[in-house]
Amino acid sequence: MLKGKHILIGVTGSIAAYKAAIIVRALVKEGAEVKVLMTTLAKQFITPLTMATLSKNPILVEFFNPENGEWNSHVNLGLWADVYLIAPATANTIAKMAQGIADNLLLTTYLSARCPVIVAPAMDVDMFHHKSTQRNLEILRSNGNIVIEPAIGELASGLEGKGRMEEPGKIVEEIKNYFASGQKLQGKRILVTAGPTHETIDPVRFISNHSSGKMGYAIAEELANRGADVVLVSGPVKISIRNTDIKLIKITSAKEMHKVCLKEFPRCNAAIMAAAVADYAPDKPSKEKIKKSGNKLTIDLSLNPDIAFDLGKLKKKGQVLVGFALETNDAIKNAKKKLAKKKFDFIVINSLSDKGAGFNSDTNKISILDKDNKIQHFELKGKDIVAIDITDKLCTYFGKK
Repeated sequence: MLKGKHILIGVTGSIAAYKAAIIVRALVKEGAEVKVLMTTLAKQFITPLTMATLSKNPILVEFFNPENGEWNSHVNLGLWADVYLIAPATANTIAKMAQGIADNLLLTTYLSARCPVIVAPAMDVDMFHHKSTQRNLEILRSNGNIVIEPAIGELASGLEGKGRMEEPGKIVEEIKNYFASGQKLQGKRILVTAGPTHETIDPVRFISNHSSGKMGYAIAEELANRGADVVLVSGPVKISIRNTDIKLIKITSAKEMHKVCLKEFPRCNAAIMAAAVADYAPDKPSKEKIKKSGNKLTIDLSLNPDIAFDLGKLKKKGQVLVGFALETNDAIKNAKKKLAKKKFDFIVINSLSDKGAGFNSDTNKISILDKDNKIQHFELKGKDIVAIDITDKLCTYFGKK
């Protein structure tokens, strides 16, 4: 399962550093290619020679090699890795990760990593239970990191409690489970729409909304991580895709998105309509900038094509269609009407009345309503984590969860 996988391991200054050697050895035996980053303090607990011998790769500690000036690029390391495991992760390193501090190669690589990050905490019981540490761990989770809970047992201090880094065998299993889950949608082609549309008024003005595209892009990334062949149809946004396997089709207007979706959907197993499409567009966009004249300006608008509705008419047996409903009032009532009208299998509901949900936010608070009238409510989470919840729901339609 791990053959050919690129696994980056970060080792910090903890007595549990010896367990990292066991993890490296196990991963290499499984066929993975392993590179190890160490903090300066980690070298006091286990030698770079040991880790280099087990990983079959040089150990990286500094930003550059002081003997020849060769640069250890944190960007390249982040791009190389399929997963980044930080084990052991001390309270100090966890705090820096949560706050975005990058004062060593291990942390700078963390901020550059485009792959999933798995964190295995190791510290004394009181440090682990301290409110600051718990708050920092929650930040890591909300940012999409996977935290492997430490075990309960005897600690280096002699105290008993929670704080022991989980055993190497269980951590390796966690990594294997991650890659196994990444194949749940292999062979499935999924269409995702994201971002706003721009409807031209004149060469310098347009009608649009506040959608950033973050939710749709997060969904596309999660689907691709699970092995799906993803087609992302995106309106104008200021973000970029991290997974280069995603097929990105950029559009501007609702009519352009409509045309692309009608073309792509018949070849797809599912479609997730996360874009915030403008309902109306100007009848006759001006070819020249409209000059200010008088106190009022009237622009005639016509209804744009309803992309989701038209896909619902095209939907065949076995295809899954997922909608979104951003509401300001009567969210559940309005979502039920939308679900039935557009033949959605399920609909993702969020409300602008919920703090931290909706446009331009890094977080979202959703509910999922399916055509059997079953509803799930979720807490406020980072959009990367919300994408996991939505993808988990989609997987149930393919018998994968």
